[in-house]
Amino acid sequence: MRLSRYFLPILRETPKEAEILSHRLMLRAGMIRQEAAGIYAWLPLGFRVLQKVTQIVREEMDRAGAIELLMPTLQLADLWRESGRYDAYGPEMLRIKDRHERDLLYGPTNEDMITEIFRAYVRSYKELPKNLYHIQWKFRDEQRPRFGVMRGREFLMKDAYSFDLDEAGARRSYQRMFVAYLRIFARMGLKAIPMRAETGPIGGELSHEFIILAETGESGVYCNADILDLPIPAEDVDYDADLEPVIKAWTSLYAATDDVHDQARFERETAPEKRLRKRGIEVGQVFYFGDKYSRPMHAVVAGPDGVERPILGGSYGVGVSRLVGALIEAGHDEAGIIWPESVAPFLIGIANLKVGDPESDAASLKIYDALKKAGIDVLYDDTDERPGGKFARLDLIGLPYQIIVGPKGLAEGKVEVKTRASGARDLITLDDAIARFVA
Repeated sequence: MRLSRYFLPILRETPKEAEILSHRLMLRAGMIRQEAAGIYAWLPLGFRVLQKVTQIVREEMDRAGAIELLMPTLQLADLWRESGRYDAYGPEMLRIKDRHERDLLYGPTNEDMITEIFRAYVRSYKELPKNLYHIQWKFRDEQRPRFGVMRGREFLMKDAYSFDLDEAGARRSYQRMFVAYLRIFARMGLKAIPMRAETGPIGGELSHEFIILAETGESGVYCNADILDLPIPAEDVDYDADLEPVIKAWTSLYAATDDVHDQARFERETAPEKRLRKRGIEVGQVFYFGDKYSRPMHAVVAGPDGVERPILGGSYGVGVSRLVGALIEAGHDEAGIIWPESVAPFLIGIANLKVGDPESDAASLKIYDALKKAGIDVLYDDTDERPGGKFARLDLIGLPYQIIVGPKGLAEGKVEVKTRASGARDLITLDDAIARFVA
């Protein structure tokens, strides 16, 4: 993509409403624009990152055996009344009436609707287990939306729902999602720690929040430092195998949020030098809630004995849009964002330092065309702007690599390749610069 044709509205000044670093950088880098309190338009650069994050989530959910569908944003209030949640959910639910005076709501979550879909089609234990998921926009009418996409009112979320005949099967489904979440966050360069947590309005008896450590996190967290060194399950993990050893390794060490923290147990189970007290950002949560929804909504299947029984369920959420903010909180410096390669809007930025100079233009285009032909996401800064402005912009938007092309280097037959994360710079030939990224 040529920058001269792209839409990248960089802000030189930080808007006053931005309270935390990720919000400031997303606004300055032209990733989002606030349209109302807690509601944002995703501009092209931000939308590219959002799509990359979404795709990683989708790939890992598919690998774990979940099946994608898409449910609507608007839901009938009658479903929530049937489950008993409509009046209990609270003012965060946006309640709406259509022209026929039917009560609707803008869905904050989908346990009720997916249970209604499931009960309409599944009758026998032979069709179990099932795990259905979608990636959809949600709305929760936060009283005080803040921190940009970290605590907005409208947000993109992946939520999955498992259905099993018995508790043993339901716990296996929970374990599959637990492992899939470890992989999702690791692929984005994040170390997400599963921590015991409250179940909240979702309900149930078992829940873990996945937390990344960050000073701007909204949660206080307590954990054993050794949990940071545990290995992430490999790409070829067998989801049909016994995953209990993996789960045990991650849950045997103390890790809990403020809500469920037990100081006496923390001190009893964790050596003084291993005790971490930090702030953290929640990026996902998994729940096992049994028959909380299936019983009142009569979602039953016939077991091997022919007797009908309520299915046992779980739900599993990942805050997809929130992850974009969390990634920035985890990866930045004083100059701007530092994206992991897996979610960067573009892998490489090319800076032509003297647009109009025949040699600089030709060299920049040669690199640009070669990278595009290889299927690499590349942003070519072909604008007539001073080098300092180009450097600052590329650092701000955080592309993993920069290729800097100018008359001085070309006079020696060289271009400069900068690695954003480390700041390392290499002066190499144009062909070597292409070969570094094109196999």
